[in-house]
Amino acid sequence: MKEEMYELKEDVSSSSLYNEDLAPIKLKDRNWNTYNYTALWVGMAHCVPTYTMAGSLIALGMSWLQALLTITLGNLIVLIPMLLNSHPGAKYGISFPVFARASFGTKGANIVAVLRAIVACGWFGINTYIGGSALNVLVSALIPGFKNIGGSFQIAGLSLSAAITFMIFWGIEIFVIYKGMDLIKKFENWSAPLVMILAFILLAWMIVAAKGFGPLLSTPSKFTSTGQFMKAFIPSLTGTIGFWATLSLNIPDFTRFAKSQKQQMKGQAIGLPVTMTIFSAMGIMITSASTIVYGKAMWDPVEVVSKFTNPIALFIGFFGIVIASLSVNIAANTVSPAYDFSNCFPKHISFKTGGLITGIIGILIMPWRLLADPSGYIFTWLGTYSGILGPIAAIIICDYWVCRKTNLNLKDLYSTTGEYSYKKGFNPSAIIALIIGVFGALIGKIVPSLSGVSDYSWFVGFALAFIIYFVLSPTKNIVKTNEEPKEEII
Repeated sequence: MKEEMYELKEDVSSSSLYNEDLAPIKLKDRNWNTYNYTALWVGMAHCVPTYTMAGSLIALGMSWLQALLTITLGNLIVLIPMLLNSHPGAKYGISFPVFARASFGTKGANIVAVLRAIVACGWFGINTYIGGSALNVLVSALIPGFKNIGGSFQIAGLSLSAAITFMIFWGIEIFVIYKGMDLIKKFENWSAPLVMILAFILLAWMIVAAKGFGPLLSTPSKFTSTGQFMKAFIPSLTGTIGFWATLSLNIPDFTRFAKSQKQQMKGQAIGLPVTMTIFSAMGIMITSASTIVYGKAMWDPVEVVSKFTNPIALFIGFFGIVIASLSVNIAANTVSPAYDFSNCFPKHISFKTGGLITGIIGILIMPWRLLADPSGYIFTWLGTYSGILGPIAAIIICDYWVCRKTNLNLKDLYSTTGEYSYKKGFNPSAIIALIIGVFGALIGKIVPSLSGVSDYSWFVGFALAFIIYFVLSPTKNIVKTNEEPKEEII
């Protein structure tokens, strides 16, 4: 099978839609291979929210097996739009906000870019808080009294010591993002296997200490009927899909660096569902063992590691948590919004400035409040934004695969008067489909009698937006690119 890969040869640097960070990656600079994408996903999936997600499902009443199957199915489902949206990144070397110009228009793309960016800012804040909390416990163990500095003084609900370690962790992330994508790739390459090794060490230690896997694996489901289970399963599945619904949109931000379609697809197919299932299972087993070792189920690895009395074990444990939080946050929650904010004002906001904006919003969101309640985390946070992002995914997939047959005019993606300018920069078909899709997905949160619809928010929003966009779209034709392709055997 032959796969075409393009690069832009015309000079469009004078366009207001262009800057060096948003420019298509040249063929010679596309150097990410299968391992790089596998490592990327291992690094992103091996994070504390993945670890605790199974705990949230078990807290709702599922058995460990039901929780694991829900997580696995959700990730297999979200892998489909993930791979579909990966294709244009690898083929044309373009980032997500530039790709969105084809379906939403050169100005309309800013709408979806900002929606995607705000969600990423929330995730950035959550993981920064988790990493800062781990750092806080570690510093407190090394410096007696650190945790009590400032007494009862609080900053927006955080103690002074927690605020200090939160900002230290925040600063490390901003430093890495300022060094650019090459350092991010290198960081993910070595952090992924390291985090995996440390997680297995923690698992082995807990199983030995508990003299077995603990009672959690033998605890039955709290649901006594299929109907009861389905009431929890459907919104949980939607929440699981929502977990990576963000990356299923902006994955071109990473696949634009791919050597070939085959390598990025293989890396992602290996890295996402397999890693999520394994790491979630490890979280379940460690938590189960903690019931015996510490007398209660601990779903927070920070809490588990904080129980260690050996200074070396304490340092290794928290070092792993800090690296895991850095790995997912830099790749999953900073790269995309950095490009998204840059797309809004290409001549004024660079990739680095976009990363800084992400970090600032991540603080203002006060993420520690989002993690206060497991049901709120699954049903409110993940469920709501998956209903917003599902319609966006539907529109760009329909436009690229069904209407345009994967053919884009690369030069016009950077033109204010070209094919993708539509009506004053907005594609009315996409805007209408987005509004109806989001409204349909979230109507249950407005009309109590339709609350059941919200349980299917991602699916409902995706289906509605896809159908409406296809019916309204004026682009049901094949558009030939204006560039000569490079053919690769994949």
